[in-house]
Amino acid sequence: MQANAGAKVKKPDPQKVQQIKSQHANFRAQPKPQQVPAVTFNQNRRIEGADRWQGSQYQVFRSYHPEWHDQGWYHSHFNRVELIGGGYYYWNGGYWYPAWGYSPSEQYYAYDGPIYTGQHAEPPDKVIADVQAVLQDMGYYKGEVDGLLGPMTREALAAYQADQGLTQTAAIDEPTLGALGMS
Repeated sequence: MQANAGAKVKKPDPQKVQQIKSQHANFRAQPKPQQVPAVTFNQNRRIEGADRWQGSQYQVFRSYHPEWHDQGWYHSHFNRVELIGGGYYYWNGGYWYPAWGYSPSEQYYAYDGPIYTGQHAEPPDKVIADVQAVLQDMGYYKGEVDGLLGPMTREALAAYQADQGLTQTAAIDEPTLGALGMS
């Protein structure tokens, strides 16, 4: 699915990006399991295709595998663990990761993998909402700006990445956030 097949895709307007980011300054995603089904824990899961993604900026995707730990383990290994959009995430090196096992009653994840948000450690739901709004403005994303990295958002990301000549990760990664003028 390409929004502008055959046409050179323009870059997002920097002023529009800043306007969108300011609109979502206090954004908080809510779980929506009926619209965006939750993924389930699978310790053997690997991100499909990541072994073919070249470059150091994709190493986190190549090496990612879900782990199940309790609250104590997460707090002894990471400085930030936060409840975001129905599930706990931990912050590590520019990425948010699902904190599987942190709280059995809070296990809603629309996507099981790293989410790049840059060195500012903004919550992933805010960054996802910003990306959704920019992709919506550019004609790639037709869904609701909900801050969840669900199938429609991943489809829009893949189409944008293809049009930009980026590696098609269908995820929020460093090159994509940079191309969107959001890093």
